Amino acid sequence: MIDSLVALLESVPHPVATVLIAALPVAELRGAIPIAIGVYGMDPLRAYALAVIGNMLPVVPLLLFLESVSDYLRRWVFWDVFFNWLFTRTYHRHNTGFERYGTIALLLFVAIPLPITGAWTGCAAAFVFGIQFRHALVAILGGVMLAGVIVTAATLAGIGFFGLL
Repeated sequence: MIDSLVALLESVPHPVATVLIAALPVAELRGAIPIAIGVYGMDPLRAYALAVIGNMLPVVPLLLFLESVSDYLRRWVFWDVFFNWLFTRTYHRHNTGFERYGTIALLLFVAIPLPITGAWTGCAAAFVFGIQFRHALVAILGGVMLAGVIVTAATLAGIGFFGLL
């Protein structure tokens, strides 16, 4: 996947490519930071900042319009089944944590740099659990920033460990 993203964006300036990769739901900053540092040779602080900006780009529209878009798309059976699956899965997997810890749970959920966590899924969780816009935005931003620190440190440690730096 990394090779495909890099090849797809080879004609795009590296800072713009980093922002775009971070905005994608399949990569987010978990893919953008290693690519920016390891492939593009970007300074880690710059890679971090661009990845956080890119990862946060879709958050406001998602938080504001996820309900409207899902309501509109649910008119078709495919999308109705998809959104029922997504929201039911999100609710059942994270119900206990979100009921007990609310916004802090959202921040920690987004901060964990694993597949199926991150800003995009955090927006879906905020919608499912009815977290207010401003609280969700702050929690997701905090989670993205914390995930960025973790991913940057892991990338630098991996590059240093394998002697590529």
